[in-house]
Amino acid sequence: MIKNVNKLVLAAVAGAILAASVTSSAQQAQKPENLIKWRQSAFQVLVWNTGRIKASVEGQYNKEDVIKAADTIAAIAKSGLGTLFAPGSEQGKGWHETTTKAEAFKDTQHFAELGASFSKEATELAKLAEAGDQAGVKAQFAKLGKTCKACHDDFRAKD
Repeated sequence: MIKNVNKLVLAAVAGAILAASVTSSAQQAQKPENLIKWRQSAFQVLVWNTGRIKASVEGQYNKEDVIKAADTIAAIAKSGLGTLFAPGSEQGKGWHETTTKAEAFKDTQHFAELGASFSKEATELAKLAEAGDQAGVKAQFAKLGKTCKACHDDFRAKD
């Protein structure tokens, strides 16, 4: 029962992000500040869930918590997150000023490749979490972190 509820919550989160991307495509042009807010919100959810996994792999391992967090990360990774980086949203304020470098909007092929890598590693993490492979989760979590770092190194302005 709880697992089904968790899947419904994940579906709702992914659906909301997808709806935002569909909405942005369906309307003439979504306001840049909305696109920035949506992607900042999605990344905050990712940060929260990666923190949950990190706490578990570095401390007392909690399989159920890792599954929930990994499933959430995978759902967001597969949701079309890249569509929130539409032209016109390279500058501006959502919840705060965007930290996305202009290069993300110019080198779209490399940006898409990094996004695909993130999605692939997130999906694998979710599979390992579900299987209860603690050592595999720890190793895969490190791989996922490398995809985050690669994108931040290339496309996120330093604070």
